[in-house]
Amino acid sequence: MKKSNIAMLIVFLALIPLTLFLGDKLPGKGYYITGILIIIELSVPFFMMFEKRKPQARELVVLAVMIALAVIGRVAIPIPHFKAVFAIIMLTGIAFGPEAGFIVGAITAFASNFFYGQGAYMPWQMMAYGAGGMLAGFVFIGNKKRKPWVMAIFGFLANVLWIGPILDTSHIFIIMPEINLEAFIASLASGFPVNVSQGISTAIMMLVFGKPLLEKLDRVKQKYGMPDHKSGN
Repeated sequence: MKKSNIAMLIVFLALIPLTLFLGDKLPGKGYYITGILIIIELSVPFFMMFEKRKPQARELVVLAVMIALAVIGRVAIPIPHFKAVFAIIMLTGIAFGPEAGFIVGAITAFASNFFYGQGAYMPWQMMAYGAGGMLAGFVFIGNKKRKPWVMAIFGFLANVLWIGPILDTSHIFIIMPEINLEAFIASLASGFPVNVSQGISTAIMMLVFGKPLLEKLDRVKQKYGMPDHKSGN
């Protein structure tokens, strides 16, 4: 496992949870500070991904385009809980690695909430969206085939079992003074239909757009000499 992968796991398992815990204690609009801190923390493993060289501006532009597409995939589609956002974030992770997938997911949540309204839940959304991109990056390391039906199944399960539960349980930590098993189960149960709907949307997007988009991203990586995540190097 690369050093950047290890750093990504440390940030996800330790630094971000600590930031969320401390951020909940900030008064007023402290969630903006929490969100910015999360982006800064994610920048460390992201830039480590490039190892001994600095990323070029054109490489960062590619990821900026993926963020813009993901924001559009959340904001522009009018059907509730049936968005393209997670498919785009996951495809970023598959193409460029878990570090890129996480930072694109986190910034997407931060940026798209300017259309929906920011709140104390925003840092948790950044964590959940980013976690989807990170998981996709880790699962598909070294997988050169990346068949659409495999990515579709992964996208569905990742929404139902990974991203959704993180989003569903966030309000327990934000609102409730005491965490208990009953509230946790009730939260998961109430969010399950939403997660299934979003999982179906993600699966459809993976089936239709997954292969052609990854082929284009692979050509961009080859042209600009970006890190070859697909080979595991």
